Amino acid sequence: MAEKTTVVLADDHPLTRAGIAEFIKREQSLQLMGEADDGLKAWKLIQDLSPDVALLDIRMPGLDGVSVAQRVKTAGLKTATVMLTSYDAQQYVMASLRAGARGFVLKTVTPRELTSAIATVARGGLYLDPEVASVVGERDFDPAQLSPREREVLVLAAKGLSSKEVAAKLFISERTVQTHLASIYDKLGSRNKTEALLLSLKYGVVTMEELLED
Repeated sequence: MAEKTTVVLADDHPLTRAGIAEFIKREQSLQLMGEADDGLKAWKLIQDLSPDVALLDIRMPGLDGVSVAQRVKTAGLKTATVMLTSYDAQQYVMASLRAGARGFVLKTVTPRELTSAIATVARGGLYLDPEVASVVGERDFDPAQLSPREREVLVLAAKGLSSKEVAAKLFISERTVQTHLASIYDKLGSRNKTEALLLSLKYGVVTMEELLED
């Protein structure tokens, strides 16, 4: 039997939290380790339980979700943080990404999409709600600016593969992969892999369906 992905859930809205918790409990691939109704409790649960994934509401009493994600990043913990929110404004998206969040999904997400988000970030990938991509980036971008090879590298990196693993899969050197990534960041006007993925989704360079393919 496959090992379950462990999850901590934090949301200050009781009905929302109860609904998501019930879904996680029913999902055979997931294990709910704890719930919190504020950010400080969420941070303590993450420290104590070391879950694979923490689902964090952005606006919570005590400590907001972005601050919790930042603490996880600063502490170097293995937990992947996913922002679960009804807010899709650019300021929240970018603040979450800068804080090290590995996923950003709206509360309109379907159970299947939430399962995909959790699974993706748990294996080291990135998951960004397709609706989120529409609020980031203002300049025009022609997807053809990325070469077919750069696009391949971007998709594989977004799925959580390391530069070494991408290199092995594409039969190129690790240094070549890193060169491609640097070129991708430059062309998209991004600073890292997360921002590059977000912008590539917005500009239609890649689709979420591609990122979820095995």
